[in-house]
Amino acid sequence: MSAPTARAAGSPANGSPDPTDATRQQSPAGGNLRAVGQHTVAPERVSGAQSVVRSLEELGVEVVFGIPGGCILPVYDPLLDSQKVRHVLVRHEQGAGHAATGYAQIAGHAGVCMATSGPGATNLVTPLADAQMDSVPVVAITGQVGRSLIGTDAFQEADISGITIPVTKHNFLVSDPADIPRVIAEAFHIAESGRPGAVLVDIPKDVLQAQTTFSWPPQIDLPGYRPVTKPHGKQVREAARLIEAAKAPVLYVGGGVIKANASAELMELAELTGLPVVTTLMARGAFPDSHQQHLGMPGMHGTVAAVAALQRSDLLVTLGARFDDRVTGQLSSFAQNAKVIHADIDPAEIGKNRHADVPIVGDCKAVITDLIETIRNERATTTAAPDLSEWWRYLDGIRRTYPLSYDRPADGSMSPEFVISAIGKAAGPDAVYCAGVGQHQMWAAQFISYEKPRTWLNSGGLGTMGYAVPAAMGAKMASPETEVWAIDGDGCFQMTNQELATCAIEGIPIKVALINNGNLGMVRQWQTLFYDQRYSSTDLATHSRRIPDFVKLAEALGCAAFRVEREEDVDEVIAKARAINDRPVVVDFIVGADAQVWPMVAAGTGNDEIMAARDIRPLFDDDESASDPVDIHEAMGRPDKAFPSGSARKDDK
Repeated sequence: MSAPTARAAGSPANGSPDPTDATRQQSPAGGNLRAVGQHTVAPERVSGAQSVVRSLEELGVEVVFGIPGGCILPVYDPLLDSQKVRHVLVRHEQGAGHAATGYAQIAGHAGVCMATSGPGATNLVTPLADAQMDSVPVVAITGQVGRSLIGTDAFQEADISGITIPVTKHNFLVSDPADIPRVIAEAFHIAESGRPGAVLVDIPKDVLQAQTTFSWPPQIDLPGYRPVTKPHGKQVREAARLIEAAKAPVLYVGGGVIKANASAELMELAELTGLPVVTTLMARGAFPDSHQQHLGMPGMHGTVAAVAALQRSDLLVTLGARFDDRVTGQLSSFAQNAKVIHADIDPAEIGKNRHADVPIVGDCKAVITDLIETIRNERATTTAAPDLSEWWRYLDGIRRTYPLSYDRPADGSMSPEFVISAIGKAAGPDAVYCAGVGQHQMWAAQFISYEKPRTWLNSGGLGTMGYAVPAAMGAKMASPETEVWAIDGDGCFQMTNQELATCAIEGIPIKVALINNGNLGMVRQWQTLFYDQRYSSTDLATHSRRIPDFVKLAEALGCAAFRVEREEDVDEVIAKARAINDRPVVVDFIVGADAQVWPMVAAGTGNDEIMAARDIRPLFDDDESASDPVDIHEAMGRPDKAFPSGSARKDDK
């Protein structure tokens, strides 16, 4: 395989130009590839460790997140002298991995993390799995015990290559110092091309210490690795035919559209066809929330309109999505009457969970571009645009009847949805929002309006507690002028809040909105609904005993800190937090313990069982459900009286 010549740098989320764009260009596939062949470096004698640093410099790496230790220490010595690569000393390797992920999601190219052998490397397993699940390009470089010690259970030895095989796209164990430039270049190429993912490079200490020859560029040699990026014309034409014939089609958009930088093309396709659009959790921002054709997020906690669109459609135009269980619910009852067009750059995803009537392997930008051209050509010669008015009448009725809403807690405590909505309104669509996993993640996905790609980061596939703070740190380093909020839960926050010390020392002024409900909120919600309110091991004591006191903790970590307990104080404190830009800020929002995320599809049930509020299940097949007015806000408080007969029912469960 020939080496790529350039790659595109992701522009900061606020749209300002990347200062390095002059040396990069977009790959033919629309993805982002590292520049390997920018210029030639004459051979020179260096150590293996120096070769690592020089390779990173030649690849244009600007930031590495990591912690030194015995076996990686040889790299840290030349790293000290580098004028191009900045090292950020994190407080835990998990923080390094998530920071690299957050950086990659904003920058649009691979983030880099580094750790030593044994426990340092194994602490990277979770963030590597997280990045791989969410198709984020990350390169991890780890030290390993010397070659003669491998397999002897030496001090701090762990077979990190073997351990990470299931959770990385690829990994390398370097046995020859002469291979270092080639292997590192290949690692970045694999991480960033095709379907992005996590790649690990493990280098024994004696390899790092040995003398070798460094030259650039290396010859990339990856036989068998040839991602298909250009879609097959026949498949595109068949997809266009199905779109033009459908009566109830929907664009089911996944995170692959953002990875392919194809949001502009998606907008063009949607407006050309008039199709409704749903964006998955990983695709929030790929299509503007404010657009009339956007029905919101589908899935377990998606909007009723988005779920209805999928369930009642006759054609799913699936772009860069993978039919995961959180979207489909019970697979056997998912969109039973729909044909499927499935476009994805990863052929392994097509047909994995749902049969595709028209499979299209290719880069999303290329697929959408070809679809637009084909549909335009067909309409110019043979067909008029299909009439989707009846389909839209149904969907608009559902959208009016079951809007996203929430109820104020009965005990008078602060509503988490109110807090998150206020943050979104204040920071606006140019800010970046990071969340971990749980209730706060779902509320942030629901109640902040996303208008642009790469403004919403979260741990989607793996659901990693502790993701938000370090990911926000990485995001802020990728786009320093952008306002970055970590919206975190009090459980998740206690996993990785030590990285606030990193932010304070390194000058990374992120803002943290701590949605403090005193519990492991999503687990408590399930216990409320499915375990007879038996709250086993979910009380964190952050309400009852204020252990820890998050304001004192944040101040001890070098942050400005505030606590808010009344809704009337929310806007004022958010404004204060936004005005502080010389250090991190933590706002401890004390919210009600019993707030729940709605809508909801219970695990293991079909999407037709979606509950718009507790005990309220819409009946999509009843015409009245799409036309009768319903006050969902009132329904959440008085479900027995708010819904007219036929529009919803009280669920027997």
